[in-house]
This record gives sequence, C-alpha cells and structure tokens, in this order.
Amino acid sequence: MIDRDIRKRIVDMAAGREPADLLITNAKILDVFTHEIVESSLAVGAGLIVGMGDYEARDILDAKGACLVPGLIDSHVHIESSLVSPREFARAVVPHGVTTVIADPHEIANVCGLAGIRYMLDASRDLPMNVYIQLPSCVPATGFENSGAVLRAEDLAELIDEEFVGGIGEMMNYPGVVAADKDVLDKIWLGLSHGKVVDGHSPALSGRELNAYAASGVKTDHECSTVEEMRERLRMGMYVLVREGSAAHDLETLIKGVTRENFRRCIFCTDDRQPEDLLTEGSIDNNIRKAVRLGLDPVMAVVMASLNAANCYGLKGRGALAPGWIADFLLVDNLSDFTVQQVYVDGVKVAENGVTSITLADADDSAVTGTVRIGEVTAGDLEIKMPCPRANVISMLPRSLVTKAVVRDVQVDSKGVFQCRDNPGLLKLVVVERHHATGNVGVGLIENYGLKNGAVATTVAHDSHNIVVCGDNDEDMLAAIRDIEAMGGGITLVRDGEAVRHLPLPIAGLMSDKSAEEVAGQLKSMVEIAYHDFYINPDNEAFMALSFMTLPVIPEIKLTDQGLFDVRTFRHIPVCAEGEKEN
Repeated sequence: MIDRDIRKRIVDMAAGREPADLLITNAKILDVFTHEIVESSLAVGAGLIVGMGDYEARDILDAKGACLVPGLIDSHVHIESSLVSPREFARAVVPHGVTTVIADPHEIANVCGLAGIRYMLDASRDLPMNVYIQLPSCVPATGFENSGAVLRAEDLAELIDEEFVGGIGEMMNYPGVVAADKDVLDKIWLGLSHGKVVDGHSPALSGRELNAYAASGVKTDHECSTVEEMRERLRMGMYVLVREGSAAHDLETLIKGVTRENFRRCIFCTDDRQPEDLLTEGSIDNNIRKAVRLGLDPVMAVVMASLNAANCYGLKGRGALAPGWIADFLLVDNLSDFTVQQVYVDGVKVAENGVTSITLADADDSAVTGTVRIGEVTAGDLEIKMPCPRANVISMLPRSLVTKAVVRDVQVDSKGVFQCRDNPGLLKLVVVERHHATGNVGVGLIENYGLKNGAVATTVAHDSHNIVVCGDNDEDMLAAIRDIEAMGGGITLVRDGEAVRHLPLPIAGLMSDKSAEEVAGQLKSMVEIAYHDFYINPDNEAFMALSFMTLPVIPEIKLTDQGLFDVRTFRHIPVCAEGEKEN
C-alpha cells in the first residue's frame, strides 16, 4: 500500500510542481490498455509512474528509441526447479525482465514443511524482484507416497495473512476436489475466505468433473496440453497459463488457441526451468519471443506477460505503465526480438545488459539442510521378482511429463528375478524414501530412457522428493544411492561403483548454495556425459525428465516409494501384469 504522503508527492510531480526522480526520453511506450505505441517520455518518482510527457527530473535517461514495457510476471514457477537459491534465481531472471513471480514452493514444503515455506519467504524478501508465495496445497501430493511433511489447512493458516502470500498453490488433488473431500475443500476455502487466488492443476479433466473443479473456486490451470482443453477452461472463466519450461513445452500447441477474443484470460508461466535455460534463453521473455515467432501479435504477447497476469493475481498497481502505477518496467530493443536492455523495479535500475546491478544478500538456510535420512538399502531391496512373464512398464514420451502405461513381455533368470541385461530397452526404476528413514523402496520398470552401463540418481523427484534411481545394474544403483546420501542430496552419475560426476544440492536436496553460473556449468557437463557416455535418450531432458517419473498426479503411470502407481485409477499396481494385454 502506497502511503498518503508518497501519493501526494506523485500528484505534485504529475502536476509539475515538483521534479520527477527520473525522466526516460525518446522512448516507445507500450500502452497495455489501448495497445498503442506512444512515442514520448516517461516520468518516474518515489517508485511510481508519474506520467507521460515533458517533465523536469533530477536524472534523465535517453532511451534512444527503445521500447518501454511493463515488468514481466511469471505466473507460476517453482524456484526450486532452477536448482539454485531464491537469491541466485533472481540474479538469473531479473536481467531477462522478470520483475514479479508467483512462486509455489511445494517442492521444499514436501521436504521441510512450514520451515521450507518460511525459508522461501525470508530468502525472497530483499530481492530485486517481487516474489509472491502460493501456499502449497498438496503436501504430500497424494496419500500414496511418503513425503517429509504433511500440511493441512490449519497449518497453512499460520501463513495465509503474510504480506507476500498470494494464495493457495496448485491444487493437484483434483479427484479430491471433484469428490468434495473435506480436507481439500478446507484448503481452497482458506484461500477464498482471505480474498486470495487458488491455483489449479487438472490435466485431462473435462465435462462435469471440470465443472466441479472450477466451481470449487480454483481460478487457474497450467496443465493444458491441447487447444480444446484450453478452450474448455476459458469457457469456465478460468485463466489458462501457457507454459514453456525446460521439460514441458506447451506453448507451441496452446498459442494456436489464443485469439483476440480470449487472450485476456491467457497468461504465461515457466513452471520448471533449469539454470542454463534461464541464463541463456531466459524466462518469460523467452515465452514472448517464441509466441511472436509462432504468429502471436507482439503487443498481445506482452499484455499476457504483464497486465493479464497482474489482473489474475490481484497485483494492484502492477502490469502497466500509467500514472500512479508501480514503476516496474524494462527497456527492450523491439517487441519481436525482445532483447532486454535495462530493468527497473520500484523505479530503481536493477539490471542492465544481462547483469544484475545490485548486491544480493545471503539468506540463512540452516533450517533446510541435512534432509537426506534413509534406512539401509541392500541389493535385495532392488530385486524385482516376476511371478509372471509380463510387466507393467512406465513408457516415457518424448519431451513430455506424461507417461504411457504399457505391458511388455519380460525374461527372468533361474530364480524368477528380472535382469536388465536379459531385457534390452527396459531399465530398473527405484524410489527410496529419504525423509524419515522408513526403509521404503518402490521398484518398477521404465522404457525409452536409454541408459546403458550405469545409474543415475537424484533427490529432485517430484513432488515428495525421495531418491529416484534409474539403472541397468544393481551395483551402480546402490552406489548412486550412497553418493546421494553422502552429498546430503543432489544429482549423480555412477559407473563401475564410482561417481563419474555429481552435483550437490544441500538446500533440502533441491537447491545448490553455489551461483547460477556454477550450477549451470556443472549441470551442462553432466548432461553431456549423460547423453554421450551413458547413452540417455536425447529426446528427454537427462535429469529433469527422470525427476517427473515419481509424480503421481500426471498420467498415466508413475513410481513412488510405495510402488507403481496408476494415475488413471489412483491406485498402486504390481509390476507383474498377469492377464493384461500388451500395449
């Protein structure tokens, strides 16, 4: 809330009785209300927009014909997916013009509970960007896995009135919403009763079930994968978040459904984006460039990335360049190439030519480290005994979070045990519970990952973030688990019992305490090794794709620490597929 004295100063500046703090001259100003490009000057004072036109000012910046646009808003992102702390995330995205993010910390909340959410709030307070936290609605994501915490509505109520809490995070338990489950509806009501936004997650939901989901008060969805899914949600008054992340690439499909009639209910998000992609391709600026290349009007693209998002989340004063609005804006070369030259937040320059221009402080992460606690895991825990010659298998699809549930013929050894060497194309997938040392180990089979002669393991395993391991031999898989434990969380590539390369992620087993550049460089080298030396299928993100094989809310089949999970029926199923037909 802007206080009365500051508002009076702005009025005096706008009326010309007091000089503005900054005047940007020779600019092409994008008016997101009228879709006009106005060649004028923009005056800024006390962190707000004063007005357009000729003004006296203490400082003058010549824009030299650059476009002046509102700051970009990422409408749904898990900061943890960048593998770096909030400070380093800001240092990566702010130079790309992102001045506000709607962050859902359900990754760290699934590991550390309320302590994880408080860490994200504290670590985001003094950044050169605005971070609004959506309280995670699904901790755990389902009741079919073990996570590090359980958060109910009464737990979330402790934080709902925090200044930078924007509402309730993506409601992934859509069956619970449709069934009017009390615990689920209590969380939705917590957000609605405090006048805050409830985010959605409803892949493939349609008809009456989608009616029920929207009627609950859920306002958004970022899981549309077809234009028809998109249109059905728009008809119900929901906002559709057009996603372009590192693993999920929905923009190319969905942008075909964006029209002048419906685009005001369409906004952009990244959801999950790795550090190298953020540093090189960017964030929401990448969404804009790609959408424009695919034929979307550039002005519409910027409006989707600014005003539409601000309207959706009730961010008053953000998303436009108009008198009295907050001075979050950027200078870009043009609206198509969208190369960001300078970035301002609250009227202060925070980045120029790809570099953050202010010092960022460290945050105390002591409450969210030392989170890997596992029981003893032996070779026997990894065995898959097959009482039948057919197996339920997770089939990875190229560049998709969705998997296919298939049945495959398998060979077993003399003891009836599955061996990868006798089953070309099939690999073992294992999930080890790592929060409470329960000893739970879920085992399954996966195809199309392509790994040979080794194992990959990571604690980035959505959404409960247990340890997920994929390999073609038990020795390397066990070694990978031990390496993960020794690092306190991270990603590792193992061959012949030794870690070939690894990336420690000590903050909740999800984030590094190093710079974004260091993490990006290390991850890049690991990805190259994964593709060239471990023969991982290049049609999939080497590590991020694996991290989604444990997410039991995205169809069709996943693996949790409690075993194979059929997302279509919301029940666990055995590896043995006796009597089922091959897919």
